[in-house]
Amino acid sequence: MEIDLSPKLAKEVHGSDGGKYYAWSPEELPMLREGNIGAAKLALGKNGFALPRYSDSAKVAYVLQGHGVAGVVLPEKEEKVLSIKKGDALALPFGVVTWWYNKEDTELVVLFLGDTSKAHKSGSFTDFFLTGSNSIFNGFSTEFVSRAWDLEESVAKTLVGKQTGKGIVKLDASVKLPEPNSEHRNGMALNCEEAPLDVDIKKGGRVVILNTKNLPLVGEVGLGADLVRLDGSAMCSPGFSCDSALQVTYIVRGSGRVQVVGVDGKRVLETTLKAGNLFIVPRFFVVSKIADPEGMEWFSIITTPNPIFTHLAGSIGTWKALSPEVIQASFNVGSDIEQQFRSKRADEAIFFPPPN
Repeated sequence: MEIDLSPKLAKEVHGSDGGKYYAWSPEELPMLREGNIGAAKLALGKNGFALPRYSDSAKVAYVLQGHGVAGVVLPEKEEKVLSIKKGDALALPFGVVTWWYNKEDTELVVLFLGDTSKAHKSGSFTDFFLTGSNSIFNGFSTEFVSRAWDLEESVAKTLVGKQTGKGIVKLDASVKLPEPNSEHRNGMALNCEEAPLDVDIKKGGRVVILNTKNLPLVGEVGLGADLVRLDGSAMCSPGFSCDSALQVTYIVRGSGRVQVVGVDGKRVLETTLKAGNLFIVPRFFVVSKIADPEGMEWFSIITTPNPIFTHLAGSIGTWKALSPEVIQASFNVGSDIEQQFRSKRADEAIFFPPPN
């Protein structure tokens, strides 16, 4: 059965004057359900506050825009309050409680990509809110709330009755939330735009890989991630995940062309990618991208914390490792064609600069 791999934009799920929450639907992007992947996006305006919640999925959060504050409570741990900004990645294991706040004029936008293999709905995140009109407090009776937290019934009624917002609220400017602690970022967040580069090809592109070495919590999440910045008109070498991982890609900025080749050498996707698009490359399928003149940047998660990729072109490409005789026999060509095939792209590893 063929699956539609076309990139899609997120759609609004809920919101208020404090901000909006968007998600990609497995009905529109079937590979989400097929790959047990969830994808969503939080956008908070000034003084927007995303109420404390936990999820049925482990996730990686990536800050696409703005500056803000995130509160993170790992199971049986104390709250950590982090200053977050564009380029920050956070690993959010199962059971973690988070809240998000924006006190700046610029909108704070956070992308969430994660594993839904244990979720209530394959391909979708389900959040459980600790406060708000759809919170657990509203589900329990006043008696249960009173006894669980040792409260007078009148206080319990006030706690429940005051919760009118759903998911996202706008706080009064006078409200003071905890100030971030710089030490709380250690081991919790990594800025992918400032981290040492894992790949840097002149006029080609740059890559920062998120794994258990630079952010150990991704091991608990079970996902790896990378930020790729492709220069104008440069090409990303055809490659595939050789450890059966899925690659879920969000286009952060710019645009470009993509081709994906699957079983029996069939091209299963050829389209233009634009900022805001999400698309998924199935296991073992080969993908390659060419940026438009303004370049292209994307953030991906890979469904293993330490992914392994094989590239088919460039100095580390598979064809470079094969003997000349095997190449000649495989392509049914002479040595002259084989030598041209192998001698090109001798220096570039992953990214190819535009032709002269």
